[in-house]
Amino acid sequence: MRGDIRGGEVAARRLAEGAALPDVLDAGDPVAWLGLDAGVRSWFHWLPPELLPTVTELDGRRPWLAAPTEARLALALCHRDGRVRAAALGQAVRCPGLWPLVVVRTADWVLPVRERAREVLRTVLDLDAAVRLAPLILLGARRGRGVFAVDLLDEVLRRAPRERLTPLFTDPDRVVRRYAYRLAVDEGRLSPAELARAAARDTDPVVQNLCAEAALAPVPEGDAAGGVDVVVLDALLGSRGPRVRSAGVTALRRAGQGERAAGFLDDRSALVRACARYVVRQSGGDPRAWYRQRCAGVDDPALTPGAVAGLAECGVRADAELLWPLLGHPTPGVRARAVAGLRTLDVTDVRRLRALLDDPAPGVVREVTPSLLPFARSLDADRLAERLGDGSPRHARVAAFRLLDARGGLVRLRAAVTLLDDPDVRLRARAAQSVRSWSPTPDMPHGSAEVGELLDRAQRLLGESALRMPMWEAGFRG
Repeated sequence: MRGDIRGGEVAARRLAEGAALPDVLDAGDPVAWLGLDAGVRSWFHWLPPELLPTVTELDGRRPWLAAPTEARLALALCHRDGRVRAAALGQAVRCPGLWPLVVVRTADWVLPVRERAREVLRTVLDLDAAVRLAPLILLGARRGRGVFAVDLLDEVLRRAPRERLTPLFTDPDRVVRRYAYRLAVDEGRLSPAELARAAARDTDPVVQNLCAEAALAPVPEGDAAGGVDVVVLDALLGSRGPRVRSAGVTALRRAGQGERAAGFLDDRSALVRACARYVVRQSGGDPRAWYRQRCAGVDDPALTPGAVAGLAECGVRADAELLWPLLGHPTPGVRARAVAGLRTLDVTDVRRLRALLDDPAPGVVREVTPSLLPFARSLDADRLAERLGDGSPRHARVAAFRLLDARGGLVRLRAAVTLLDDPDVRLRARAAQSVRSWSPTPDMPHGSAEVGELLDRAQRLLGESALRMPMWEAGFRG
């Protein structure tokens, strides 16, 4: 919020100097209004008194005084003096552009100001204003005393026709979209097909779940296929969001279309695959047999990574016989899922997996590394150390370092110090952390010359204080 306050301070100074409100503030950004409110108070002591509005200027009982400009009225609504804020609220009724500050004042810390602001907001909050101010009201609800404005907003929008809520359905703030869709679901403003399309379109998981569940709610258990809106199912099944697809897959059984679930057994999402397996089983199918049949084609270009992952998820150790040949599949994703599947089935062959450390696909190497970590001490440390050089791809350097780091002792220290000046920032940081937390193993003699040289080099890069404990534990106490 600090950055918003700084922006509010700049806006307050410019308003006091006579700038127009649209020139200093993005009226459509609710955070900007909160920033202005905080910025005026923060900058208040530096604003010349003659530039600030007074109660006399704002008092409507003195009609011979010129009405304050919108800019001065905005400053008054954020004034440190509660009497000025209260007086400004009476003038704000005629200025729709300042109603966002009326919303802010409904949560004011001074009770008379707060009550006056709530009276004004109840007066001005028609349907148009409610839609326009909804993002700010919902943002204010995250703070104290913001419930009144939300309740008033709810009262107004529940009477609104569906088309007036459309701007809220597409608001960039997910909190606004959640509120709008909850209201629409509660009031029955959207059809199941519209809810399904909203679930498939929105990127927020809460909105996805809310709309998907509401879209499927009218579908009774055991309904015949002819009684289900195919548009709803197609929208859910075609969504890019795994939560939405899983809801659609699960609904296939309720809709009497369980046979369609087989098409999602190799989905890229584990959640969707699990739902598909459930529906297939409930429909009398055998997911494991389906996966075994798909994975039998070693060079099948149509084989998907999801099918390989699915076999491991529902298979047994004997199914590893189908995964080992897939380590040579031309598709990198299939090779990676095969490695992960072998780990899931708790089947390991260090010799065969070690060869994949040279795989050109980063995803494959990332999966091989955790499979080999328990066997790090059996790997050739010199060959791994060769991969730490700048000439190796980043994924190869990361894998080699993780395996060398897992060995501990002198091998770990050598690898970490080697990477302290690596061009990759993240890898360099991981190496530095490894050096700082390094400690010698019991079989290492205290005062080893090589250890001393490595720690001296690390000290030059990391500083003496960072390595005080490793130096002491290695026998260098001076």
